[in-house]
Formats: sequence, structure tokens, C-alpha cells
Amino acid sequence: MRQLGILMALLGIASCVVYFMNMEMKLLMWINNWGEGVAWGIRGGLIVVGALLAKMGAPKDKKK
Repeated sequence: MRQLGILMALLGIASCVVYFMNMEMKLLMWINNWGEGVAWGIRGGLIVVGALLAKMGAPKDKKK
């Protein structure tokens, strides 16, 4: 689950970066069909949910 979260967060961050270079990732082109506000919500959601999944999937510290 951690790897999926990292992938989702990276996709969201990459989508934000390439948007400001007037490009779009082919995998996420569909998000612009609903408008700019919804597209930013999906990008932010990818980052937040990805970070949460990565945090939840992290190995627990074992205390002695």
C-alpha cells in the first residue's frame, strides 16, 4: 500500500508541475474535462490520499 501511495502522490505532484509548463500528462488528461477547479481538486486529492497511504503503509518502529 505504501508504494501505491507514493505513486499517487508523485503523479499528483508531477501533474501540478507540468500544468505550469502548459503541458499535461496523458494519464491524467481526463481531469480537465470537468473544469479547472475540479482538476485542481483531483490533483490535490491524489497528493493527499497518496501521502496518507504512504504514511499508513510505513513500517512500525519496534520498541524494546
